[in-house]
Amino acid sequence: MSDAIVVKDLKRTFRHYEKKPGLLPTLKSVLWREWNDVNAVDGISFQIPQGSFVGFLGPNGAGKTTTLKMLSGILSPTSGTCTVLGFTPSERKRAFKKQIGFVMGQKSQLIWDLPPTDTFVLHRDLYEIPRAQWNESLDTLSKLLRVEHILSTPVRQLSLGERMKCELIASLLHKPKVLFLDEPTIGLDVISQVHLWEFLGTYQAKEKMTVLLTSHYIHDIANLCENVIILNKGRKVFDGAFESLVNRLEPERSGIIRFQKDRLKKDQTAQIAEMVKNRHLEQIDLHTYRIAVPRQELSAATQWILKSFPIEELRMEEVDLTEVIEKAFAMESRA
Repeated sequence: MSDAIVVKDLKRTFRHYEKKPGLLPTLKSVLWREWNDVNAVDGISFQIPQGSFVGFLGPNGAGKTTTLKMLSGILSPTSGTCTVLGFTPSERKRAFKKQIGFVMGQKSQLIWDLPPTDTFVLHRDLYEIPRAQWNESLDTLSKLLRVEHILSTPVRQLSLGERMKCELIASLLHKPKVLFLDEPTIGLDVISQVHLWEFLGTYQAKEKMTVLLTSHYIHDIANLCENVIILNKGRKVFDGAFESLVNRLEPERSGIIRFQKDRLKKDQTAQIAEMVKNRHLEQIDLHTYRIAVPRQELSAATQWILKSFPIEELRMEEVDLTEVIEKAFAMESRA
């Protein structure tokens, strides 16, 4: 499988100055300014195979949106290279722009006072989409997103969730091979988020489209994305399968065991006491204990416990994905 996106030593530097408060510094800044260079993206490299659904994570200011803007051609890199579908995005070739889509949760491409259909017609002409293909795509997308009834309503009268669904339609009408999604569910209620993710998962799998998604909703990233790329302070700190990140940062699984105390034999009670002494178990109350085992030993450990003791309850706790991501954000940048 070939790579849809290839990034090598990509860097983007912004120059700005900080003016001190007061009249004298203001007058001074007219004649002379102290400029500071800030590396929003600082030499990152990665490859994304065609047809992949990849999550792009990082705290605010990590460089996620700046990277997406360089990959889409909105910004040019300060140094390094990136190619998308074999094109150099900063060249902004028409053939390249017709093969990508970009949805930004905080910016709209819909015409505010007109119905979404008018924007869709404009996109049909801009992207030179054959009318039959346009009609078919619009019909399919509007049904999948359940928005057939609002296509003739002015955009300003639509809810945030309805507008975001129409933003997606506008970006998908020309059937792009690569889709960039920058916080597409920001501000949406839980139900709207679920509908959007269900659609994206279904559509991406059907069309074999390459998707690069940034989001602060960790569970959505975990459910949708095969791999994740994590940035912090403009540098890459992780690139790989989400499951491998969880295994690396949360190597143990915790759970609760409740023994049937009245059915425990003397040797079993002694065995439990020994496990508590060796810190394999932590007693919570008379009948209940907390257990922590390495993830790779979880299956064997639970089978042994169920076979060796009379158990009233054995419940393994879900991994706190938010905590995993917080740990990932604090990871050292890779060289």
